[in-house]
Amino acid sequence: MRFALSCVILFYCLGAQAADLETLAEQPRWRALLHINPGATLRDRQRSYVDDDDFFLAADGADDPLAELRATRRALAPAGAAERCRFPARYRFLAEQLGWDDPAPFAHCADYQEWRAAVHAKRAVLVFPASYLNSPSSMFGHTLMRLDQGDDGAVWLSWAINFGAVTTEDDNSLFYIYRGLAGGYPGRFNLVPYVQKIQQYSNMESRDIWEYTLDLDQGEIDWMIDHLWELKDINFDYYFFDENCSFRLLELVEVARPGSGLLDDLRFAELPVNTVRSLDQEGLVTERHYRPSKEQELQALSERLDRDERVLARRLADDPGLADSAAFQAYPETRRALMARTAYRYVRFVNRKAARTEDVAGRSFALLSLVNRLPAVPEPAPAGRTPPEQGHGSQMLAVAGGQRGADDFGELTYRLTYHDLLDNRAGFLDGAQIQGLGITLRGTESQAVDLEALDVVSIRSLAPRTEFAKPLSWYVEGGLERVRAGRRRLARYVQGGAGASWRLGNLQPYLLASARAENNSDFAPLITTGGGAEAGILYHAGRWQWQLGGAGHYFINDVYRHRTTLAVQYALARQHGLRAEVEREGWRGDGDTEFKLQWRWYFD
Repeated sequence: MRFALSCVILFYCLGAQAADLETLAEQPRWRALLHINPGATLRDRQRSYVDDDDFFLAADGADDPLAELRATRRALAPAGAAERCRFPARYRFLAEQLGWDDPAPFAHCADYQEWRAAVHAKRAVLVFPASYLNSPSSMFGHTLMRLDQGDDGAVWLSWAINFGAVTTEDDNSLFYIYRGLAGGYPGRFNLVPYVQKIQQYSNMESRDIWEYTLDLDQGEIDWMIDHLWELKDINFDYYFFDENCSFRLLELVEVARPGSGLLDDLRFAELPVNTVRSLDQEGLVTERHYRPSKEQELQALSERLDRDERVLARRLADDPGLADSAAFQAYPETRRALMARTAYRYVRFVNRKAARTEDVAGRSFALLSLVNRLPAVPEPAPAGRTPPEQGHGSQMLAVAGGQRGADDFGELTYRLTYHDLLDNRAGFLDGAQIQGLGITLRGTESQAVDLEALDVVSIRSLAPRTEFAKPLSWYVEGGLERVRAGRRRLARYVQGGAGASWRLGNLQPYLLASARAENNSDFAPLITTGGGAEAGILYHAGRWQWQLGGAGHYFINDVYRHRTTLAVQYALARQHGLRAEVEREGWRGDGDTEFKLQWRWYFD
């Protein structure tokens, strides 16, 4: 009787324990620790994002959270188990849930204890270095996490958590984009001193940095840090559009605060700005701080000078001896001080990437001495900027109506990302355009709905030139569009060019040389190339954005085409815009004129 009763109790306990494990395996924190996809992306739904066998203790751990939980319990239960040193966050989870009581569970883990003593934090801050068009990996910006050791503003001893693709020095920009889109790179977390990131983004790449303090308490931050140890040298798949630097940080926050809702929605593209918006919308952002780049600081100084003073400050940077000239001495001391400081900042800025030379060192010392001899001038604050998360949504849907020749038409457009030159500029770089995967359908009374355009990519960087900066303006675009070739037909094309842009108050003129490669059924060669030029002018004024531009190309088969456009957009609200456009497309001996009125809705 006693034996039978013991068997019943034993079977009951085992059954209860199995039921408990099944319940634990479905807990949000356990699934977050395994990086189980809850449906946030189309790939790997309900299985782990981790692409590394070293991360799992069960053979099918990537697909079965319960099997991984059972294997983890067996491995971590014995005191002194080596697996405790690999998985401190998992041990903490099981100890809390199963009532394990070990006062020193990691006493045998020397490497982990040494690392954990060095890596500690009281505050977590999401850092968003803004867009940098001259780097394919950073066109949409970047996000990383900063761990601050104290509550004060000193961040020089902070750590930076970064997730990125593991690339090689031999990968060129086009190869990087291809592999990044196709998931050809592994991605890893790494931990580096934050000061290195400030040097990289703000000083070397001239990128503004936005910092967002997160509402995470000490316990939640400790969960995140312990899990980082578990991710050391662990590979994930890396995809440029969704499973990227920003998405992985959301997973990390989900470990700290399970059930936060950050990964509830399906994501076709996870842009860094969307990550900031998600954290802000879930109430996880308590404050923000703007850190301007060295280029922005230099620009803020130069804008306090008039044109003659800027020219003299630029000359002074090349020859500090001009400080003794009559032209320089004729200015009041305060103006001389401002010119001297601008010249010094310019020398430091343009030589930030070069090896230090005797000439640069000599000019820097002479200018700094001049600054110290003159009265102190207040450091100008860069112009106020709209935080990027307060800009319009990254996707766009538009409906339009118009007329081309004698035909009326209706049009529907969808764009996956991100921003063009006439969209509401609040929260975006002036003169910068990044568009990807846009499709336009058009229907008329005389024919069915047809594909009007398929924009694979369209990137423009119209950076104004000044006395202190001579950036190259450039663009590249490609896809399908309707052009005149015998008749109006779809053509496959790639087009790009480079030149210069300037700023005159609210006006921004630009001039670019360009080249085009085109494939269409009316041209005999498979690929027909042509060259030409593009010129235009942008006008920004509050909610109004205007553009007048023209471009023409002469092809090797003696075909000539040109296009002139006048477009204006008014920002009705943050997520709504109204755009009117008149376009004249011409070719040798003839042409068509099109008018279009379009309503644009932006969303995430």
